Amino acid sequence: MFWEPDKEQIQEADLKRLQLDRLQETVQRVAEHVPFYKKKFADLRINPGEITSLEDLRRLPFTVKQDLRDNYPYGLFAVPLKEVVRVHASSGTTGQATVVGYTRKDLNTWSNLLARIITAAGVGANDVVQISFGYGLFTGGFGLHYGCEMVGASVIPISSGNTRRQIQIMQDFRSTALVCTPSYSLILADTMREMGINPAGLALRYGLFGGEPWSEGMRKEINAKLGILATDNYGLSEVMGPGIAGECLECKGLHINEDHFLMEILDPVTLEPVPEGEVGEVVITTLTKEAFPMIRYRTRDLSRILPGDCPCGRSFKRMERVLGRTDDMLIIKGVNVFPMQIEKVLFEVEGTKPHYQIIVEREHHSDRATVLVEATEALFSDQMRQQKAIVDQIKHRLNSELGINIEVKLVEERTLERSEGKAKRVIDKRVF
Repeated sequence: MFWEPDKEQIQEADLKRLQLDRLQETVQRVAEHVPFYKKKFADLRINPGEITSLEDLRRLPFTVKQDLRDNYPYGLFAVPLKEVVRVHASSGTTGQATVVGYTRKDLNTWSNLLARIITAAGVGANDVVQISFGYGLFTGGFGLHYGCEMVGASVIPISSGNTRRQIQIMQDFRSTALVCTPSYSLILADTMREMGINPAGLALRYGLFGGEPWSEGMRKEINAKLGILATDNYGLSEVMGPGIAGECLECKGLHINEDHFLMEILDPVTLEPVPEGEVGEVVITTLTKEAFPMIRYRTRDLSRILPGDCPCGRSFKRMERVLGRTDDMLIIKGVNVFPMQIEKVLFEVEGTKPHYQIIVEREHHSDRATVLVEATEALFSDQMRQQKAIVDQIKHRLNSELGINIEVKLVEERTLERSEGKAKRVIDKRVF
């Protein structure tokens, strides 16, 4: 299914012309209306009129999250505040909050891009969509909400929390699609089991998940436990919110809305482009945002561009689901380790649950990592010999995958803290 078939199947030459026109308009806009970029361009002796090709994008400066914090709250807006009809912000739990704004046209663009992604994921006018993302200043809930309404779906804006009530609403209102983080969908599945509810008796068919990295193993677990087809979508508040990219029903990568975003994949150290197909940091330039345009925003997310075409017929490039973040990367004994690598191994081991936590400590000047893994009740009732065999199997696979030894400890079901939002996978206790 397509929402805008003419745009989602655009020819490459036409796309590049459109991208260049929109890039030139964006660069001119920020040079005239955003003091931060005006100064950046002046320092680098960049004349907006000299941006004459897409390759010239590399001449432009990067923007990082600290720049947004330094210009809090409205310093990076490119329109007067009277033209801003919506303001969103990050929580600010790790520093000064980052604030973004939208004009009325921005909101319409945002809704339309989500309509593309929602349609590609199989959801349409006959669906009842339960949105279990938090609302408020967080962009996730509102983004999916207005996109679902645009395609004509019925929206239940239940927000996050109160898991048992979520399930009751799912039953009573006959929800056919679920929107939340992938980790929260598993909490819902576990709670259903505790309540004696068979997901097969629900009307649920689709899951549109985002907000945190997740593996193919987790997708299979979600699909099996809830009896749905789970798809991934990608976005971040600083650029727009959800709507940058999303999976179709082929589930072979996330289609990037390239007519609205220029995406680069760069080496996070050298900031040079990596060869197509290799993993690097996602850097995004917005092409159509009025209130809050972003030039080469370093997302810190790690992904890669997938080669080839998708069987669905969309012509936009596809990105692999996010592997992790450069600032979430753990360096253990000199080795780069991402939680997603560990998760991938755990989902291949029978007898473990999809809940884990990585504890990193430093003992006698040496790093020590331990993975706490929830095991099934049946495994804990078995002999210690069986538990040891599972632990040894996980340790061996982790060593093969990562090249270092990581300790593994099995814990009973529901021992690890659950989160209704993004799951907290890593606790780093090291003091550097």
